[in-house]
Amino acid sequence: MIKLIALLSLGSTQYLPLSPAPLPQPTRIAAAPLKADDSLPRTDDTIGLDEQLLSKPGDRQRLLTAIDNSLRYLKNPSAAKIYSKYPVSGVSLDRVVRSLKRFRQLVNSSTSATQLRNAVKREFSFFQSVGNDNKGTVVYTGYYEPIYQGSRTRTAEYKYPLYKQPAGFANWPKPHPTRLQLEGLDGLQAAKGKLAGSELVYMKDRWEVILVQIQGTAKIALTDGKTMTVGFNGGTDYGYESIGKALLKDQKITQPQATLQGVRKFFSENPKELDKYVSQYNRFVFMKDTNNTSPLGSINVPVTAERSIATDKSVMPPGALALMHTNLPYYQNGKLQQRLVSRYVLDQDAGSAIVGTGRVDYFTGVGKEAGELAGVTGGNGKLYYLLLKNK
Repeated sequence: MIKLIALLSLGSTQYLPLSPAPLPQPTRIAAAPLKADDSLPRTDDTIGLDEQLLSKPGDRQRLLTAIDNSLRYLKNPSAAKIYSKYPVSGVSLDRVVRSLKRFRQLVNSSTSATQLRNAVKREFSFFQSVGNDNKGTVVYTGYYEPIYQGSRTRTAEYKYPLYKQPAGFANWPKPHPTRLQLEGLDGLQAAKGKLAGSELVYMKDRWEVILVQIQGTAKIALTDGKTMTVGFNGGTDYGYESIGKALLKDQKITQPQATLQGVRKFFSENPKELDKYVSQYNRFVFMKDTNNTSPLGSINVPVTAERSIATDKSVMPPGALALMHTNLPYYQNGKLQQRLVSRYVLDQDAGSAIVGTGRVDYFTGVGKEAGELAGVTGGNGKLYYLLLKNK
């Protein structure tokens, strides 16, 4: 499962959703999570017009791959069980599958964004998320898979370990030990206690270790020239605590600095503060070697850059086709810009801070550029699920 994060007020599955603006506290909506509408929303003519799909090289294929991944998941008995209890009338497993297969045909045959939009408008009903206010307002953040450096053996340079789940963890008494109790103030004492012998890989920077634990997935370039991927493998029974929010509260950083880059810069300039704030983050996450596989979402299929999202799977339909409508960042002439876009995506992931009907995390990809995009993804928008009108 991909773990997402928001360093500001939310925190998230444990990837890196950082928003340039304060986020509301997660809330659960008691009413039905989706509101059906047989027509395309008329609030904005750009809704459903996915310009990137045919203009960005390889993007059509990425969307087709994401669709195929969802269809593979929907064949599982677990999907049938979930959909048999889904609370919104008209949202059934059969209808979701047929909708994906028909949409796949339309993506293959369309020669323009307008042609695809018109076909979708003609054939599909729109089920809008009621949002965090029952009026459709959804807060978006971004997450990505970073690439870090690491070593399979401890050295003077690579001394901060990521840990696999220790033997007997299921029998640990609760409440679980805090992070401070497990690894000490400096992050180097765990080998003497409950985590002894559970070291998976060593990293240079303790802050990067924390990011991997929060993100729940990472690619690591090893000193021997090989690479490994790691993924979430359980954690202690503490909730997410935002380090960025703690820095804001203590007036260590300002709101404009509350981004991934800003928090990283603060700790690089104030290294003594790192141990202090990390030790306040009680949750401890274990990782496992995922054998260089692509990052997997919560429905156990790979997530696809710019075509996968994470939502609260207790209220949203897993694997389904959705349409984002929000401002997203992009590069133009080497500079980051923002624009209002529609983006067809597949709902394939979840997150510990992605709670309720008003939160969506958008997967921006792997590596440095994806991280820069994730770091400035954030703001309000709308979210629609698309199902064929023929029930």
